[in-house]
Amino acid sequence: MGGTLTAGLLGAAAGQPVRKGSRERSPSAGDIVPFHGVHQSGITQLPRVPQQQGVFVAYDVTAETRDQLTDLFRILTARARFLTSGGPARPASGSSGSGLLGTTLVPDGLTVTVAVGSSLFDDRFGLAGRKPVELVPMTAFAHDDLNPAECHGDLLLQLCANHSDALVNVLIDLHTRTTGLMRQRWRIDGFRSPQRPSGTPRDLLGFHDDVANHFLTDVKGRIDNFVWVHSPSPEPAWTTGGTYQVVRIVRFDLEKWNRVPVEQQQRIIGRHKVTGVPLNGGHDENSPVVYDPAGEVMPFSCHVRLANPQTTDSRFAAPNPYVPDKVPPVHIWRRSYQYMRAPDVDGRMDAGHAFCCFQRELRTYIEMQRRLENEMLVPYITPTGGGYFFALPGVKDDHDSYARTLLT
Repeated sequence: MGGTLTAGLLGAAAGQPVRKGSRERSPSAGDIVPFHGVHQSGITQLPRVPQQQGVFVAYDVTAETRDQLTDLFRILTARARFLTSGGPARPASGSSGSGLLGTTLVPDGLTVTVAVGSSLFDDRFGLAGRKPVELVPMTAFAHDDLNPAECHGDLLLQLCANHSDALVNVLIDLHTRTTGLMRQRWRIDGFRSPQRPSGTPRDLLGFHDDVANHFLTDVKGRIDNFVWVHSPSPEPAWTTGGTYQVVRIVRFDLEKWNRVPVEQQQRIIGRHKVTGVPLNGGHDENSPVVYDPAGEVMPFSCHVRLANPQTTDSRFAAPNPYVPDKVPPVHIWRRSYQYMRAPDVDGRMDAGHAFCCFQRELRTYIEMQRRLENEMLVPYITPTGGGYFFALPGVKDDHDSYARTLLT
C-alpha cells in the first residue's frame, strides 16, 4: 500500500519527530534544505514541513562513454546544488530560460535525490563489477499488472518542493542541460495532503498512512541501522551512505473501495479510519500495534498486520496462517505521495499511490511485499509500474559530485 510520509515528521534542526499538537511553520519559498552531506537530502533530511509536491522521473542514459556519464553526473550535481540554494537565474547557453520563477530562483524547500537502476551496470560503462549486491530489476508480484513503459530505468530523480512551479522549473532546467545524455523513460507526479484534522496526512483511501516511520525516529540510531548502508557490509565500498530505494505506482479502485462500509475498511487496514489508532487499542496513531492472539479484532490478513508482523516482543503470540512465527519487525523509511491522472480509455479513475520507501537491504521490502500478496486490500489496489534503485551517497562538499566514488 504505502503512504504519504510519517507520523514522526522530522524537525528541521534536531531531526526529532514533531509530536501531535506541536506547531509547524507553513512552507515558504525561502525554505532551504542543505544540499551537502554524508547522505542525500530528500530521504530522511526534510524541511520543517515535508514538501507537499513530488515528482519521480526515471531516465534512460543516452551518454555513450564513461566520460560522458561522468559529465552527466557533474551537471546534475551542479544544477541540484544551485537550484536547492536559489539565486539569480542564469539560463543555459542557447536558451532564454523558462522565467517561471522570475529572475531569482527561490529554493522552495527543493530536494533532488538521485538513484541508479541495475541497468546502468550493464557493459556500456564498465560498471558491472561495482553493482550493489541486491540491486535487481523489479519483477511482478502475484497481483501486479505492470506496464513495461512505466518500469525500471538507468537513473531515477526524486524531486520534492513546497510548490509545483519549482518542480516544473527543475524539470525544464535539467532537460535543457542534459540533452543527449539522458532521456525520460517514465514519470509520476504526486501530492501530499494536509493533516486533517491532525496526525499523519491521509492517503486516497482516507486512512492515516506511513505511521511506521515514527518507530524509526523515536529511538536514536534506528535510522542509521535500518536505512543507510555502512560497514561492515557485503556491499561495494562506494555505496556507504546510500540506500536502496523502491518506487511503486499503485492504482486504487476508489469506486469499489468507497462502496465498502467503514467498519470493513477498518478491518482491511487494521486501524480506525478517523483517528488512525490500531483496532486493538491505544491512545493515538503512534500506539504500538499489539496483536490479539486469535485475530478477532485485527485480522491476520489486514494490511498493517502483514506489513509489519510484530508484537511487543517482536513476534507473533500465536501461529499465523499467513506469516511464519518469529518474524522480526520491518523497518523501512516511507517517502510516498498520492497521484491522480486523467481517466483511462474506459473512463475509469486513475488515482492512487506513488509509493516510495528506502531501506538498507532491498530484501526487507521484497519480503514484506510477498507477505502482502495475501492481504485483504488486494481487490482494491493494482501496482502498475515503478522499479528498484540505489540512492547514491550524499555530495559531501563543493568538490564532490554524485556518483564520484562509483566512477573513480
